[in-house]
Amino acid sequence: MQKNVSRNLTAVALIGTLALVGCANMSETQRGTAVGAGTGAGLGAIIGAVAGGGRGAAGGAVLGGAAGAIVGNVWSSRMEEQKRQMEQATQGTGIGVSQTQDNRLKLDIPSDISFDVGRADVKSNFRPILDNFATSLNQHQATLITVVGHTDSTGSDAVNNPLSVNRASRTRDYLVSRGVAMNRFTVDGRGSYEPIAPNDTEANRARNRRVEIYIAEPQK
Repeated sequence: MQKNVSRNLTAVALIGTLALVGCANMSETQRGTAVGAGTGAGLGAIIGAVAGGGRGAAGGAVLGGAAGAIVGNVWSSRMEEQKRQMEQATQGTGIGVSQTQDNRLKLDIPSDISFDVGRADVKSNFRPILDNFATSLNQHQATLITVVGHTDSTGSDAVNNPLSVNRASRTRDYLVSRGVAMNRFTVDGRGSYEPIAPNDTEANRARNRRVEIYIAEPQK
């Protein structure tokens, strides 16, 4: 009986692994479904094996996979809906909207939109974008928001570190003024320590002076 349990669980694990490998060619919705299905199948197999003395592993995998697929779809659909809203709200602005590997949505906001050199005040052309963004956030009130500020390498850490935090804080404060709850936010500043381009030209330094906003659903 123990051998049967091991064989069943090994087969389920292999199927789950193959499903995850196939995710590379899937859309975000399909990927969420597959990951959910693989997780559900694995858990269902374990529960079925324990409850059924090995005989229930395969059945548990099927039921668990189906339940996991539904969970994966719900997650992915909600996040994709918000991603589409953000893409529409930022179209033509130069703001990047993407999904991270850990299933958060990311807005990458360059300095020519958000802040002047050495300043933390929200620029006037950034405000309409934040207004639209706040509307989307208020429609998805379960999500959590992390705002991260960055600077270029000009100046010392004593200047850059608080400046990066202030930029993130001012962005948060503006969104809060538009009705987004304060307790949904985490604010961080990375100074000049996470550049996305070499600090060797003015154009590259401008790329490094940026704010990133991450949106995630709470862990359950």
